[in-house]
Amino acid sequence: MEPAVEVRALETFTELMFAFDAAETADAFYGRLCEAVCRMADMDRVVIFLHDDGLYRVRAVGSHGIDLAYFRDANVTLDDAPMAERALREDRVIEVAGDFRGELPDEYLDLLHDVRLVCTPMAAAGRWPGVIVSDRPIDRPLTEAETHLLWTLGKVAALAAGARVATRAQATARHLEDRIDLAREIHDGVIQRLFGVSMALSAPGALSEAERHRCADEIQEALADLRTAVQRPLSRTSPETGTTLLAELKRLAEAHPELNMELQRGTEEAKVPRRLEPLAQSVLGEALRNAQKHARPSRVGVRVARDDGTFVLEVTNDGLEPFEDRPRQAGIGLRLAAFEALQHGGTIEFGESEDGQWRVRLLAPVAGGRR
Repeated sequence: MEPAVEVRALETFTELMFAFDAAETADAFYGRLCEAVCRMADMDRVVIFLHDDGLYRVRAVGSHGIDLAYFRDANVTLDDAPMAERALREDRVIEVAGDFRGELPDEYLDLLHDVRLVCTPMAAAGRWPGVIVSDRPIDRPLTEAETHLLWTLGKVAALAAGARVATRAQATARHLEDRIDLAREIHDGVIQRLFGVSMALSAPGALSEAERHRCADEIQEALADLRTAVQRPLSRTSPETGTTLLAELKRLAEAHPELNMELQRGTEEAKVPRRLEPLAQSVLGEALRNAQKHARPSRVGVRVARDDGTFVLEVTNDGLEPFEDRPRQAGIGLRLAAFEALQHGGTIEFGESEDGQWRVRLLAPVAGGRR
């Protein structure tokens, strides 16, 4: 690689890392990556596509020179984008001029007005997080230096994306530690006080005036401790996805036929409260991921409904039997989602149901909770 190219790429990486902010939205973070590609590689428009492990899909996460809204409902696979597959498998920059048919999904061809389309792999450490798709109006092939620069920027983007994922994973771990601390605080304070009151009230004989006052004081102290504990944020909130639960159900059913997903009657007509959309999609993704990872279901059932003013999302699978000796518990994702459900006045139940299936169920009031 030419020294000047390497220096420019390293400067870009350093700039992005120094400006890194874990709280920054994905659109803003990846938008800055796209802007850097445009600026350094003389591109007209750039879009970054990443695979979202939580949603089981490829999403457009950032853009420059073109509105990201065009790709909000994108459901692109490597089969739909042959040039992206070649770029990732061969770990090289792919350039196409003139006719782009057959390289990208047909619905996006009308967006391409420039004469050259370039696909840069985002690959590092054996992982393929995504691709950078860019175009330019100049009818001139990429020079060797430009190709090296784009390839290097792809590595930079992959490393930056990895750093963001790692930081979010650390934040998730901190959230879990906070929840453990909260549970311990409630146990050591509230529950111990109430246990003492319970013991006093269950003792034989009438309580003296002093004992009644002591019980009343302990209850008031317990309530004060509980109010103090629950005033802190209970959990991270699921991010907005730009799609709906029902759309995700249809997409996941098509993308994962091996799960044999069955939607119970009324599910497709059920209306999901807008404030519950991110949480419901998060619970659905965690339930399906756990089914794939820890079970061998021949069928996954999904029910979405409103029962007496309560929103219900229920996901069941029949893959328990081959794993009788395996501990039946939910992972961190569902446990954190359960705390988030509390913010909406709801709850998440998970465990073996009466009919021997593994069930994950989200219950939340249609009205009330956090807006």
